Amino acid sequence: MSAGKGRLEFMANGISRRTDRQIIPIAFTVNGVQYDIEVEPHELLLDVIRERLGLTGVKRSCDVQVCGACTLLLNGRPVSSCTLPAFEASGREILTIEGLATNGKLHPLQEAFIEHGGFQCGFCTPGMILTAKVLLEEKPDPSHEEIVHFMHGNICRCTGYKKIIESIVAAAKTMRASAA
Repeated sequence: MSAGKGRLEFMANGISRRTDRQIIPIAFTVNGVQYDIEVEPHELLLDVIRERLGLTGVKRSCDVQVCGACTLLLNGRPVSSCTLPAFEASGREILTIEGLATNGKLHPLQEAFIEHGGFQCGFCTPGMILTAKVLLEEKPDPSHEEIVHFMHGNICRCTGYKKIIESIVAAAKTMRASAA
């Protein structure tokens, strides 16, 4: 039997379905924990992270890579997990919002978003924070325009972004001060 072809089962209603499932074993690290799991070729990383691992900070929203709610870090880079096949994460490191705190202490971005009101409903906040983390690693003292440009792929439907930008600026200051 060649790849892509499988047995079909015809149900009483005349609809057919595949009876053989392709399974792909993968291994990856999520928030410092190694996982060895099996996925089907069509499974999305978003679904594996949320449904199998129970890490619900990553959210389903647009399903077309434009809102940022499904953002997680894959090998330190922000990616849209809503369109990424899970098998493509094999051998890689994933960071979700749940893994950002260290030893029970919130990351400066998490603290700043709380202190400066950088969220309202919180739906977009995990993706915002993870994306901002990458920005501040690359550019510890970003300008307002650089923040706006870098964050353009993360949509918030509640705020006018003012408090989000203020939170990122505050976190940048805290992070620079602690690095000095």
